[in-house]
Amino acid sequence: MSILINKNTRVITQGITGKTGQFHTRMSRDYANGRNCFVAGVNPKKAGEDFEGIPIFATVRDAKAKTGANATVIYVPPPFAAAAIWEAVEADIGLVICITEGIPVRDMVEVRERMRKANKNTTLVGPNCPGVITPDEIKIGIMPGHIHKKGRVGVVSRSGTLTYEAVGQLMELGLGQSTCVGTGGDPVNGLKHIDVLKMFNDDPDTDAVVMVGEIGGSDEETAAYWVKQNMKKPVIGFIAGVTAPAGKRMGHAGAIISGGKGTAQEKLAVLEECGIKTTRNPAEMGKLLKSML
Repeated sequence: MSILINKNTRVITQGITGKTGQFHTRMSRDYANGRNCFVAGVNPKKAGEDFEGIPIFATVRDAKAKTGANATVIYVPPPFAAAAIWEAVEADIGLVICITEGIPVRDMVEVRERMRKANKNTTLVGPNCPGVITPDEIKIGIMPGHIHKKGRVGVVSRSGTLTYEAVGQLMELGLGQSTCVGTGGDPVNGLKHIDVLKMFNDDPDTDAVVMVGEIGGSDEETAAYWVKQNMKKPVIGFIAGVTAPAGKRMGHAGAIISGGKGTAQEKLAVLEECGIKTTRNPAEMGKLLKSML
């Protein structure tokens, strides 16, 4: 069992003919069961063609009808990416993973509001995220597959590189992962930490969770309060940006301390108050998790 994706997931790539879409579709297709999982691409101008044997369709709706796809990954350039998300939602795709960085916040506000009003069952991961991987089964996104191994630790993170760092440390300690989810660092996005923690809590094959957050917003605090009341499994936490100055954006569009809120210290204090063991040293995430098992 896993959360969100497994070897039976059927994936469309929106933006499959661009350089980034081609590279990462190839890497994902060559990982584990990828050859069975990546079934279609979408480009309105290249319908009827194929990318290394993967058929290209004019629309997401066409691709879904012809291949039975139930997930899509988006590598569309920022000005058009929100429209690509909406196209997938309208086609009733169950899981949309948007990798694109730099989507205008206003576009995301509009598409999130449309999704809310449409009351569709689509789950959005991202944008500006590394994607999702269920090790040894399937990866959808840009994470390096070779650093992962199947196991029983769930990982959820706003940061791509810190996801890989956490996984690398777990692997050194012989701890594989059930699923790793990168939620993305934009201020307006899909799945939050709390949503992923609920899934891990219900997953019989996840024994513990690494939660990686960063400055800005209140997603980590919201998740921590939920953990205190509901989580049946150990969670450890790390918050990036302890030394970040207020008012300066750090890497991600959503990583900014504003009005004195969203500091790393504030977040760490809430996590600890809610019973989540934390570390201020990113090199200690793996060891801290192992000590909880």
